[in-house]
Amino acid sequence: MATENGIMTSWSCPNYAGELITSAKMETPFLSMIGGIHNGGATTDNAKFVIGQDYDMPVSSQPAISEKASLTAPDPTYITRNGQKFNVCQIFHETVGTSYVQQSNTGKMSGLALFGQNPNPVNELDWQTAIRLKKIARDVEYTFLQGKYAEATTADTANKTRGILELCSTGTTIAASGADLSIDLLKTLFREINDAGAKKDNMVLFCNSYQRQAITSLYEKQIGYNKPAARNIGGMSITTLENDFFSMGIVYDPFMPTDTILIADVAHIRPVFQPVPGKGILFREELAKTGASTSYQIFGQIGLDHGYAFMHGTITGLKAE
Repeated sequence: MATENGIMTSWSCPNYAGELITSAKMETPFLSMIGGIHNGGATTDNAKFVIGQDYDMPVSSQPAISEKASLTAPDPTYITRNGQKFNVCQIFHETVGTSYVQQSNTGKMSGLALFGQNPNPVNELDWQTAIRLKKIARDVEYTFLQGKYAEATTADTANKTRGILELCSTGTTIAASGADLSIDLLKTLFREINDAGAKKDNMVLFCNSYQRQAITSLYEKQIGYNKPAARNIGGMSITTLENDFFSMGIVYDPFMPTDTILIADVAHIRPVFQPVPGKGILFREELAKTGASTSYQIFGQIGLDHGYAFMHGTITGLKAE
């Protein structure tokens, strides 16, 4: 069954027995590594929040100043800044509701039910709430990776947080133009990230299943590259590789585009929350009664502090299955 609209009834959402599972990908590694929804992050009281500001240094050169010239001070110079960097928090909002009849019909079973079996889940509202929270986590993961920036200008338009892939499109990115992932492409990305000025404090490569296997195959065939080790970031065990410029974790993320790999410095990325006073960051509250049913809304405002484009990098347009 897919997601249905409306309040659950005993007919639209019948009770079943047995194990309750899904084939959907539930892991959210990017979100987990930067603190998750309930751990870490920053808060803001404005939907549009500051990431920071950056500046460029002059091109290095060898001065040629004679003794006579040094008797007069040079003309003053100064460094300009590249402007304020910012992003926005966006709304994540879900509602669940069930009729009184559905709540009271826990003994009514559908399908094949053996004597003495109980429905699973026992409490439909609690289970639906838990699933909606998992949906929000999946939506946040997708948004933090692939989100497209938009700033609301009226109450009828939506704030949309900028994802890290959109950020990288303005910085270090390599267009593969349909080519297979190769060691040369990876080496080029490593070098260009380094030369762009990345801090390289905690680098992690994120990719979908196809590119993850491609990376494994490449390193199995190459001589001179270190055998992958393992480390833990944000409670997740990930493969670690060394290159000429930094050590790098590798993690499979089901929400990455199949034709793209991302290298991100997760030490400089964090979620940003805009809490509602007296309610919190992501909360459930009961809605007003309109009949014989109970409904709850789940509400949160979340954005991404992605750091600066020069800290990260991507390869896009790779050959995919």
